[in-house]
Amino acid sequence: MSATVSSHQTVRLSPGRHESPADGVCVMELASMLAGERFTDHPRSVDPVLAAFLREYNDRTDDRRRQDLYALASTVVGTRTRFGFRRRCHGAMRDGVRQQTHHRVIAARDAAVELAAACARDGDAGHRRAISLVSRLADEAGAPAPDLARTAPVAHRT
Repeated sequence: MSATVSSHQTVRLSPGRHESPADGVCVMELASMLAGERFTDHPRSVDPVLAAFLREYNDRTDDRRRQDLYALASTVVGTRTRFGFRRRCHGAMRDGVRQQTHHRVIAARDAAVELAAACARDGDAGHRRAISLVSRLADEAGAPAPDLARTAPVAHRT
């Protein structure tokens, strides 16, 4: 049995939840790797509503657009702990759903999932909206970039 090492530099984004980086990673699993957390699609360092949006969009968009999410993984690390960010993020998701679908959604996570699905359905225009929304929210959060030098590769057996 040999050990294969996967790092944030060698993985490719793919849909769904994965057992290990050797099986692929979704954008939130990549964020967990960058944050130095255990491998999960629910990283503790990312705002849960922002994570819900990115998981849903990652799973619904095509492979070409999905690879654009790679850069966003590092920008959302640290958003969970930013004072005042949660309210702005949740409001942006609800506002986005009202603008995109004309639905009124109360729960922020439901709004995030519905907005991600709408963006994925809208092709390139929706993709630009998704990238812009996440980039803007991450900038507003002022989350520090992860220290990639300290992020250890994940070893797993093959």
